[in-house]
Amino acid sequence: MVKYVYLSLAIFFEVTGTLFLPASQSFTKIIPTITLVICYIFSFYFLSVTIKYLPLSIVYASWTGLGVFCVTIMSIYIYKEKINLEIVIGLILVISGIIIINYFKN
Repeated sequence: MVKYVYLSLAIFFEVTGTLFLPASQSFTKIIPTITLVICYIFSFYFLSVTIKYLPLSIVYASWTGLGVFCVTIMSIYIYKEKINLEIVIGLILVISGIIIINYFKN
């Protein structure tokens, strides 16, 4: 179970760092830039710890897929981004793929 805590922390910090990218304004704003760099450092740390417990293919697919899903959802609320049917279908496929690879990982 601890492996999923580490994976969740890796995803959380990756998503948080990514959400600070627009605020950094191409790395010209110091506080958002420092925040996103720290978040990415923590994300990669927890990602490397997770790889001790799960195969890299499962970890990386879950990390990137759930990261894309979370960033998309958070961007709707934080940055008022619009989504369309194609994006919704894509997100459903991403989540479906993550569920499938985790179910059949053994």
